Amino acid sequence: MIEGFARVAAVTPEVKVGDCFYNAARIEAAAREVAALGARVICFPELSITGYTCGDLFLQDTLLNRAKDALLRLVRGSEGRDEIVIAGLPFRYGEKLYNAAAVYGDGILHGLVPKSFIPNYGEFYELRHFTPAENMPNGFVTFDAGAGREGEDRSLAQGARLSPDERSARASSEAEYDRGGLYAGYDESEGYVFDDIPFGTAQLFVCEEDPELVFAAEICEDLWVPDPPSGRHARAGARIIFNLSAGNETVGKAAYRRSLVSGQSGRLICGYVYANAGFGESSSDAVFSGHSMIGENGAILAESAPFRSNCAAEGLRPSDGIALRSSRIAESDERTRPRGDIAILADIDLLGLAHDRRYRNTYRPYDLSELEYEISFFSQNRRSREGARQNGKVVSINKIKAADASGLMRRVDPHPFVPSNPKERAERCEDILNMQASGLAKRLLCSGAETAIIGVSGGLDSTLALLASTRAAEMAGMPPESVVAVTMPGFGTTGTTKGNARRLCEAVGIALSEIDIRKVAEEHLGSIGHSVSDHDTVFENAQARIRTMTLMDIANQRRGIAVGTGDLSESALGWATYNGDHMSMYGVNAGVPKTLVRHIIRYVADANPALTDVLSDILDTPVSPELLPPDEGGISQKTEEIIGPYELHDFFLYHMIRWGRAPGVIRKLAKIAFSGANCERNAAFSEKTNQSADHRQEAICDDSVSRFDAETIDRWLKVFYRRFFANQFKRNAVPDGPKIGSVSLSPRGDWRMPSDAEVRMWLDELE
Repeated sequence: MIEGFARVAAVTPEVKVGDCFYNAARIEAAAREVAALGARVICFPELSITGYTCGDLFLQDTLLNRAKDALLRLVRGSEGRDEIVIAGLPFRYGEKLYNAAAVYGDGILHGLVPKSFIPNYGEFYELRHFTPAENMPNGFVTFDAGAGREGEDRSLAQGARLSPDERSARASSEAEYDRGGLYAGYDESEGYVFDDIPFGTAQLFVCEEDPELVFAAEICEDLWVPDPPSGRHARAGARIIFNLSAGNETVGKAAYRRSLVSGQSGRLICGYVYANAGFGESSSDAVFSGHSMIGENGAILAESAPFRSNCAAEGLRPSDGIALRSSRIAESDERTRPRGDIAILADIDLLGLAHDRRYRNTYRPYDLSELEYEISFFSQNRRSREGARQNGKVVSINKIKAADASGLMRRVDPHPFVPSNPKERAERCEDILNMQASGLAKRLLCSGAETAIIGVSGGLDSTLALLASTRAAEMAGMPPESVVAVTMPGFGTTGTTKGNARRLCEAVGIALSEIDIRKVAEEHLGSIGHSVSDHDTVFENAQARIRTMTLMDIANQRRGIAVGTGDLSESALGWATYNGDHMSMYGVNAGVPKTLVRHIIRYVADANPALTDVLSDILDTPVSPELLPPDEGGISQKTEEIIGPYELHDFFLYHMIRWGRAPGVIRKLAKIAFSGANCERNAAFSEKTNQSADHRQEAICDDSVSRFDAETIDRWLKVFYRRFFANQFKRNAVPDGPKIGSVSLSPRGDWRMPSDAEVRMWLDELE
């Protein structure tokens, strides 16, 4: 596993109402199988040991005693194992009965968390049986056979002792479900005791080896109330909230449930694991669909489809995690027979959540010294850190082997700035064009400008700036001729780019002026004693500065502003001439990364047939500043051959700035994102599911996604850090420009960094 990620699972077992030992066997077996895939914390539904729909059987001592008996055996069966399991059961505390979640692992019962809010409306009548735990102080429970204190429950020990006859009878009825002798009976001589077990809602569970893994639990209705307990848990430090649920299905409820999970994970900046009840619950007055989800910071990472053993049922996004189905499901009728144990797994980004909580100053954590929280520590030091890489596939649990283990159980998007769903991508492109145009329109109006002056080179960035400017003029109520396009051929200009600049302006209905800068550049270079044949940095930058000076002067002449064309990726890498193309009166592309520039232009090309041909040619032209003489008429200076692929640099930029990731983690993620195996896995997913065309595209690597080996990634990652640190002085002096997405490098907005910061520690991590 990659540092900072924790694999979690939500499992919906097939249950038998009132059969605690059958249900416990299913819980134990499923927990072992998903733990083999690297799951560190595994959550089962509400009252999963008894079944949620027991009704008045919850008032029967037999059910309550056997539920405790089953829990004891589950805890004992977990000895020597690393995973933590959360399962639900009815639990007597004092004189009342509570709907509780038991948290256990490695033979230890870490805590019992009761449900805070008890629904008693519509089809729910839980108050008939259970007591709300809202605002109830924490207590403690001791499970042993001796005289005790308040909270002791002798029925557990009594229920755990079976006579030889009872053992024989139970063994014959439960043989089919026995797992590794778990139900061989209770040895009274062992004197198994659970002492001082916390009971209450104010509990946190912390991993000793990984203090970033902190979780808490709430139960079903707790999420649906105005002030869920999870809000308090998150502010107390919980990074992941587990919800044991038994929500029945009604029309439209799945969508609302999904919005609750995604919304709560976003508000709390946490992982949210929702394990819902499914097949086997009583259908007398309701049905249960097994609709479980794993959310993270506003997004759904994994989701099981209601009533299906296939997570990729139509209408759902493909899971970024993994959905499993038990081998008990018949292969021939899996689409119509919703039986079997269903599990979803995903990797929660703990360090990413920590970053966002630090970043957002409005996220106010509690002072734990002021809270009465019980903190239980658990150990997972035996676990292999490798887990299965089965991104988004639906497979039988028994077919997954440990040898398949590698990578992350979540999609690592090679193009994090670009939505992979075509519909979402088109909407994003339209939104960005409107943001760019709106920002520029405001600047034009507030400055009293009559024109927008743009240097059009025939390249990607100037094309986007021109498209945004024409839209801005329309927004500002200015005539089309207020957009003034100027092309300034220099020593490196080719016929291809010059021709595309002219064709583009003709297609959008804008006049194009041409000013050849070569003569001015020769005179300038001569005036400082620099040979025109010396194609060094002076030769290149002189042209860039002359172009900027020309645009600025025309802007003064035409009562306008010079519109900058540089993009976010160029700003990150410092790929601009200081006080040359680095400067303008408004940087309309400042917030748009290079990988997204391409898609916006493609979007416009697809939506406007009159622009399709010329924009396609521009998209096919290599990125270049064209400051060096052409090579046999073609572009000799290709940006990505000099500073590296923008695909990689945008990936590095996103993970460094958006999530604050360390260089070593970024390198590992890049190796997953740009590996052939990643692309093939996503392509295989599309072939094996029944997604709609739009949804299939989300899981498939775009044909344009490159594949880079580890050596190439290492090389350009070092270049990225060197250039990023060395060029902060340019970013500290950039003109205004609109923020577009979650990553911005404006020194007045999101990114403040000293120009002379040292890069050494970041590079050392990559050595």
